Amino acid sequence: MPKIIGGSLREHREQTRRRLFDALSTLMADRGFDTITLADIAATAGVGRTAVYNHFADKEALLVDFIADETDRYAALLQRRLDEIDDPVEQLRHYVRSQVRLGHDQQFPGTDLRSMVSRQTAARLHDHVVAFESVLRGVLSRGIAAGVLPPQDLDTTVPLVNACLSAHGAVEGVARERIVRQTEQFVLRAVGALAAESA
Repeated sequence: MPKIIGGSLREHREQTRRRLFDALSTLMADRGFDTITLADIAATAGVGRTAVYNHFADKEALLVDFIADETDRYAALLQRRLDEIDDPVEQLRHYVRSQVRLGHDQQFPGTDLRSMVSRQTAARLHDHVVAFESVLRGVLSRGIAAGVLPPQDLDTTVPLVNACLSAHGAVEGVARERIVRQTEQFVLRAVGALAAESA
Protein backbone atom coordinates (compact mmCIF):
# COMPACT_ATOMS: atom_id res chain seq x y z
CA MET A 1 0.00 0.00 0.00
CA PRO A 2 1.42 3.46 -0.92
CA LYS A 3 2.72 5.57 1.93
CA ILE A 4 0.32 8.30 3.08
CA ILE A 5 1.75 11.83 3.17
CA GLY A 6 0.33 13.81 6.09
CA GLY A 7 -2.06 12.76 8.83
CA SER A 8 -5.15 12.00 6.69
CA LEU A 9 -6.19 11.13 3.17
CA ARG A 10 -7.24 14.76 2.64
CA GLU A 11 -3.81 16.03 3.72
CA HIS A 12 -2.20 13.34 1.57
CA ARG A 13 -4.16 14.52 -1.47
CA GLU A 14 -3.40 18.21 -0.86
CA GLN A 15 0.31 17.61 -0.22
CA THR A 16 0.64 15.37 -3.26
CA ARG A 17 -0.98 18.01 -5.46
CA ARG A 18 1.33 20.67 -3.99
CA ARG A 19 4.36 18.47 -4.73
CA LEU A 20 3.19 18.02 -8.31
CA PHE A 21 2.59 21.77 -8.73
CA ASP A 22 6.05 22.56 -7.31
CA ALA A 23 7.65 19.95 -9.56
CA LEU A 24 5.94 21.37 -12.66
CA SER A 25 7.01 24.90 -11.71
CA THR A 26 10.61 23.77 -11.19
CA LEU A 27 10.75 21.91 -14.51
CA MET A 28 9.15 24.75 -16.45
CA ALA A 29 11.75 27.17 -15.09
CA ASP A 30 14.39 25.08 -16.89
CA ARG A 31 12.67 23.98 -20.08
CA GLY A 32 9.56 24.19 -22.19
CA PHE A 33 6.28 22.64 -21.16
CA ASP A 34 6.16 20.61 -24.37
CA THR A 35 9.37 18.74 -23.42
CA ILE A 36 8.21 17.76 -19.92
CA THR A 37 6.61 14.35 -19.36
CA LEU A 38 4.41 13.13 -16.53
CA ALA A 39 7.24 10.77 -15.61
CA ASP A 40 9.54 13.80 -15.21
CA ILE A 41 6.98 15.52 -13.00
CA ALA A 42 6.43 12.44 -10.84
CA ALA A 43 10.17 11.88 -10.39
CA THR A 44 10.77 15.54 -9.46
CA ALA A 45 7.83 15.45 -7.04
CA GLY A 46 9.04 12.24 -5.44
CA VAL A 47 5.80 10.37 -6.08
CA GLY A 48 4.94 7.29 -8.12
CA ARG A 49 3.92 7.87 -11.71
CA THR A 50 0.54 6.22 -11.13
CA ALA A 51 -0.08 8.72 -8.30
CA VAL A 52 -0.14 11.52 -10.88
CA TYR A 53 -3.10 9.88 -12.65
CA ASN A 54 -5.00 9.73 -9.35
CA HIS A 55 -5.09 13.54 -9.48
CA PHE A 56 -4.85 14.54 -13.14
CA ALA A 57 -5.99 12.93 -16.38
CA ASP A 58 -2.97 14.24 -18.28
CA LYS A 59 -0.20 16.85 -18.31
CA GLU A 60 -2.46 19.61 -19.59
CA ALA A 61 -4.98 19.05 -16.78
CA LEU A 62 -2.12 19.41 -14.30
CA LEU A 63 -1.03 22.65 -15.98
CA VAL A 64 -4.52 24.16 -15.86
CA ASP A 65 -4.94 23.35 -12.16
CA PHE A 66 -1.43 24.60 -11.36
CA ILE A 67 -2.05 27.98 -13.02
CA ALA A 68 -5.51 28.27 -11.44
CA ASP A 69 -4.02 27.56 -8.00
CA GLU A 70 -1.20 30.08 -8.46
CA THR A 71 -3.58 32.71 -9.81
CA ASP A 72 -6.17 32.28 -7.07
CA ARG A 73 -3.56 32.48 -4.31
CA TYR A 74 -1.88 35.56 -5.78
CA ALA A 75 -5.19 37.31 -6.51
CA ALA A 76 -6.35 36.73 -2.91
CA LEU A 77 -3.06 38.13 -1.57
CA LEU A 78 -3.30 41.13 -3.90
CA GLN A 79 -6.88 41.81 -2.80
CA ARG A 80 -5.87 41.73 0.89
CA ARG A 81 -3.15 44.28 0.23
CA LEU A 82 -5.49 46.51 -1.74
CA ASP A 83 -8.03 46.39 1.11
CA GLU A 84 -5.41 48.10 3.29
CA ILE A 85 -5.31 51.12 0.92
CA ASP A 86 -8.13 53.69 1.12
CA ASP A 87 -7.45 55.82 -1.98
CA PRO A 88 -8.68 54.13 -5.23
CA VAL A 89 -5.91 55.80 -7.27
CA GLU A 90 -3.27 54.44 -4.89
CA GLN A 91 -4.98 51.05 -5.13
CA LEU A 92 -4.66 51.28 -8.91
CA ARG A 93 -0.98 52.22 -8.64
CA HIS A 94 -0.37 49.19 -6.40
CA TYR A 95 -2.31 46.92 -8.75
CA VAL A 96 -0.28 48.06 -11.74
CA ARG A 97 3.08 47.72 -9.98
CA SER A 98 2.16 44.27 -8.65
CA GLN A 99 1.02 42.98 -12.03
CA VAL A 100 4.05 44.26 -13.94
CA ARG A 101 6.42 42.79 -11.36
CA LEU A 102 4.49 39.51 -11.44
CA GLY A 103 5.12 39.36 -15.18
CA HIS A 104 8.84 39.76 -14.54
CA ASP A 105 9.00 37.32 -11.63
CA GLN A 106 6.88 34.48 -12.99
CA GLN A 107 8.50 31.03 -13.03
CA PHE A 108 8.34 30.59 -16.81
CA PRO A 109 8.96 34.01 -18.40
CA GLY A 110 8.36 34.41 -22.09
CA THR A 111 6.79 30.99 -22.54
CA ASP A 112 3.77 31.01 -24.81
CA LEU A 113 1.97 28.09 -23.21
CA ARG A 114 -1.09 28.45 -25.42
CA SER A 115 0.94 27.45 -28.47
CA MET A 116 1.99 24.19 -26.76
CA VAL A 117 -1.40 22.87 -25.67
CA SER A 118 -4.72 21.92 -27.22
CA ARG A 119 -7.23 24.60 -28.18
CA GLN A 120 -9.52 23.54 -25.32
CA THR A 121 -6.70 23.84 -22.77
CA ALA A 122 -5.61 27.17 -24.26
CA ALA A 123 -9.11 28.52 -23.65
CA ARG A 124 -9.02 27.28 -20.05
CA LEU A 125 -5.60 28.91 -19.52
CA HIS A 126 -7.12 32.22 -20.60
CA ASP A 127 -9.81 31.82 -17.94
CA HIS A 128 -7.26 32.37 -15.16
CA VAL A 129 -7.10 36.10 -15.96
CA VAL A 130 -10.70 36.44 -14.75
CA ALA A 131 -9.49 36.49 -11.13
CA PHE A 132 -7.29 39.51 -11.85
CA GLU A 133 -9.98 41.17 -13.95
CA SER A 134 -12.33 40.95 -10.97
CA VAL A 135 -9.78 42.65 -8.69
CA LEU A 136 -9.11 45.43 -11.22
CA ARG A 137 -12.82 45.93 -11.89
CA GLY A 138 -13.34 46.49 -8.16
CA VAL A 139 -10.56 49.08 -8.00
CA LEU A 140 -11.86 51.00 -11.01
CA SER A 141 -15.46 50.83 -9.82
CA ARG A 142 -14.46 52.34 -6.47
CA GLY A 143 -12.53 55.08 -8.27
CA ILE A 144 -15.51 55.96 -10.46
CA ALA A 145 -17.89 55.94 -7.47
CA ALA A 146 -15.50 58.23 -5.54
CA GLY A 147 -15.27 60.65 -8.47
CA VAL A 148 -11.50 60.26 -8.90
CA LEU A 149 -11.94 58.39 -12.19
CA PRO A 150 -14.25 59.38 -15.05
CA PRO A 151 -17.15 57.08 -15.91
CA GLN A 152 -16.11 54.45 -18.45
CA ASP A 153 -17.08 51.08 -19.88
CA LEU A 154 -15.24 48.63 -17.63
CA ASP A 155 -16.00 45.72 -19.96
CA THR A 156 -13.63 47.46 -22.39
CA THR A 157 -11.20 49.11 -19.97
CA VAL A 158 -10.41 46.11 -17.75
CA PRO A 159 -9.17 43.73 -20.50
CA LEU A 160 -7.22 46.56 -22.16
CA VAL A 161 -5.39 47.42 -18.93
CA ASN A 162 -4.60 43.79 -18.15
CA ALA A 163 -3.36 43.19 -21.70
CA CYS A 164 -1.00 46.14 -21.26
CA LEU A 165 0.27 44.81 -17.93
CA SER A 166 0.95 41.31 -19.26
CA ALA A 167 2.90 42.49 -22.31
CA HIS A 168 6.35 42.81 -20.72
CA GLY A 169 9.20 40.32 -20.91
CA ALA A 170 11.78 39.67 -18.22
CA VAL A 171 13.97 42.74 -17.54
CA GLU A 172 16.17 43.29 -14.50
CA GLY A 173 17.71 46.20 -12.59
CA VAL A 174 17.18 49.85 -13.42
CA ALA A 175 15.43 49.07 -16.71
CA ARG A 176 12.84 47.01 -14.86
CA GLU A 177 11.99 49.83 -12.45
CA ARG A 178 11.78 52.30 -15.34
CA ILE A 179 9.30 50.01 -17.10
CA VAL A 180 7.23 49.70 -13.91
CA ARG A 181 7.08 53.50 -13.51
CA GLN A 182 6.28 54.19 -17.15
CA THR A 183 3.60 51.50 -17.26
CA GLU A 184 2.04 52.92 -14.11
CA GLN A 185 1.90 56.41 -15.62
CA PHE A 186 0.51 55.05 -18.90
CA VAL A 187 -2.32 53.14 -17.18
CA LEU A 188 -3.20 56.04 -14.88
CA ARG A 189 -3.50 58.35 -17.89
CA ALA A 190 -5.47 55.76 -19.88
CA VAL A 191 -8.17 55.43 -17.21
CA GLY A 192 -8.26 59.15 -16.48
CA ALA A 193 -6.65 59.06 -13.02
CA LEU A 194 -3.92 61.63 -13.74
CA ALA A 195 -6.38 63.95 -15.49
CA ALA A 196 -8.65 63.77 -12.43
CA GLU A 197 -5.72 64.51 -10.11
CA SER A 198 -4.67 67.52 -12.22
CA ALA A 199 -8.22 68.89 -12.25
